[in-house]
Amino acid sequence: MTYRGRHRRRRRGRALRAGLAGTAFALTAVATLISTSQATVADDPGALKPLTSAADTGPLRLTEQLVPPDSLDRLAESMGGSVGVGAVLADADRMLRAGDECTSDERGALPVEPAATRAYCWGEDDTRAVRAGAVTTSGDADADGRWGANRVILSGWSGTGDGDDRARVAFVDANDPERLTYTWALLVVPVDGGRDYRALGSDLSGLVWYEDKLLVTADDGRSLYICDLDRIQRADVDAEAVGRVPGGFAADGDRFVLPAVGSYRLTGGPEARFAAVSLDRSTAPDSLVASGPVGADDERPTGLWRYSFSGDPGRAGLLATGRDGTADADAAYTTRMADVQGVLSYSAPGTVRSRWYLARASDGPAAHGSLWRQDTDGTHTARCGADETYLCWSGSAQSLSLWEETGEVWSQSGRMLFSLPLSTIDSSLE
Repeated sequence: MTYRGRHRRRRRGRALRAGLAGTAFALTAVATLISTSQATVADDPGALKPLTSAADTGPLRLTEQLVPPDSLDRLAESMGGSVGVGAVLADADRMLRAGDECTSDERGALPVEPAATRAYCWGEDDTRAVRAGAVTTSGDADADGRWGANRVILSGWSGTGDGDDRARVAFVDANDPERLTYTWALLVVPVDGGRDYRALGSDLSGLVWYEDKLLVTADDGRSLYICDLDRIQRADVDAEAVGRVPGGFAADGDRFVLPAVGSYRLTGGPEARFAAVSLDRSTAPDSLVASGPVGADDERPTGLWRYSFSGDPGRAGLLATGRDGTADADAAYTTRMADVQGVLSYSAPGTVRSRWYLARASDGPAAHGSLWRQDTDGTHTARCGADETYLCWSGSAQSLSLWEETGEVWSQSGRMLFSLPLSTIDSSLE
């Protein structure tokens, strides 16, 4: 069967070149484009402020709602059963280009300081009608960095919003760093008791793959939807429609669908929303960390908080909840940093205090953003260029995901997917 999908038309067949691992990209030309005026856009946000009162943390409470298993089983049976991540990777027939094959415009989305050590770019034909979101990896899913025998990157993409906000995830086979291949799965929500499904419309600003679950931001940041990586289904009809069609099920041209199996919804007021999420494996138990959306013109501080994952074997990949099905934030802070679009928290071995890494968006589509490290004592950031600007990070500042087994932080900006060691980030922050 030939799948076409309206946002891609050609199969990528060029092999990726070797030599990226441990090699920084020469972006001096890009650095010279960062003006002195941009260097004064943001002030030092200072130290994190802990929140301890119930009035402050109460709005961060989550309510869990799971789809009935009978509905999920009905959908799986109608679609010929579920498949696993390995089966999806076996169909990965598209290629990312290696960084030195990307155009100068594409590489302009990469950080200036610290520089990426691995970089790849998505094809224009494959991403023309979608926008990049967050990244998570099998390094989040399992401590050994693999899902089964595979190293995997999950890259989130959403529609442009012009009548199409359908969310997709690219499953990237990362077993060979010199040759990354991928295929798409459409995120869907079961309806009619599992007899059909609809597309999940969401800006995928946050993705976390933990054990067999994938948590994704949805509902304009009001919710996290839960997907089960053991419940991936094949779409057997190639059509732009979504859901049940004559002859089977379609997924807007994609080969697979990833149905939601539940959701977490913030119970607070309209200001309680998710902007970015990531996994912190340095806490006990492992935890989900989040940041809220606060614009540069908003006088409110930005919230940072975390939830613990459950240790119950029967709740693999789900958050720890009470008997009432709610999850409370274990810790919360505020920062004066605005426009935070990437968040990461990590405690180095032998230390107790968590360091929070915040990627701040740029002020324009062609500008660079900034990367900051904060804790309750103060703030550090990188500087670059002749004018010592701190606008050195990628422009859209999407997502931060630590592959703890390798020590690499993964992110994507524009059509660039890239990584660099956390140790390199730390050494660059003054």
